[in-house]
Amino acid sequence: MKAIVGIARIFVGIFFIISGFIKMNDPVGFSYKLQEYFGEDVLNLPFLQPFALGIAVFVVIYELLLGVMLILGYSKKFTMWSLLLMIIFFTFLTFYSAYFNKVTDCGCFGDALPLTPWQSFWKDVVLLVLILLIFIKGKYFKPLFEPSSANKWIVFLVFIGCLGFTYHVLMHLPAIDFRAYKEGTVIREGMQPKEGEIIPPIHDFGFYNREGDDTDEILDEEKVLLVVAYNLSKSENQGWSKIKSAVQKAEENGYRVVALSASGPTETNQVKETYGFNFPFYFTDETAIKTIVRSNPGLVTIEDGVIIQKVHYNDADDLELK
Repeated sequence: MKAIVGIARIFVGIFFIISGFIKMNDPVGFSYKLQEYFGEDVLNLPFLQPFALGIAVFVVIYELLLGVMLILGYSKKFTMWSLLLMIIFFTFLTFYSAYFNKVTDCGCFGDALPLTPWQSFWKDVVLLVLILLIFIKGKYFKPLFEPSSANKWIVFLVFIGCLGFTYHVLMHLPAIDFRAYKEGTVIREGMQPKEGEIIPPIHDFGFYNREGDDTDEILDEEKVLLVVAYNLSKSENQGWSKIKSAVQKAEENGYRVVALSASGPTETNQVKETYGFNFPFYFTDETAIKTIVRSNPGLVTIEDGVIIQKVHYNDADDLELK
């Protein structure tokens, strides 16, 4: 039994570390998923939606730390109770989502490994069984290192590392891009479903305006600078100031500069007047825009329909232009 508990402890710990790190790599994306859960048609907690990013950062760091603490055998009661309460909550949440078909992807592994609602639920059931085993057989929960103060310092250093990494990806972009719009993607190929797929990786995407659909025309351009802002009312004012020089440089280098947003003409005209932009704004699905780049606004260079580079507005000066 001791060996079984030990194996369960290592498995669950590694699982929580991997799951936490993948979401920590993209806390903004995880916050979008939380907003979906907080919506009126799911948990009906819309008052929590403005705090989704803060909650996302707390959850991913907490999840990873629990995995580390479990493996180390640090703070026995706190760790076991935290794991048990967390997995009970998520098992209920994934069952509710699957049974009532509320959220199509739980976001447990971000965009790295999309799971169906029922896959998410059964994954949580397995974890629940393993955590219950560890909880019931708590006498086998022993510190990995002696003295126990060594475990405390390891947890503290991991916590500091998590804070630093999370801050970095928030101020820039995810360190690893698992999304359909990663650098090197041929957009047209991504818009075609592969064998066995129902939905292609890139969907609900295009360059639309009142005159029609300019998607093919723009993807045929040799050089395009795409300014991405899913919601102009939620965009950062400092972000527009920071990308202004990059936009000007792109225009001087012969790039076709266009913008994508889900906002209406009133808001787009206001941004153009405020910052002196003369490039056109195109409309497309907000979810698709959120997926392209985790920055509002952000910049993307496209050459002959291929995504070459993506940058956060904080890194606008690092944009490489031909």
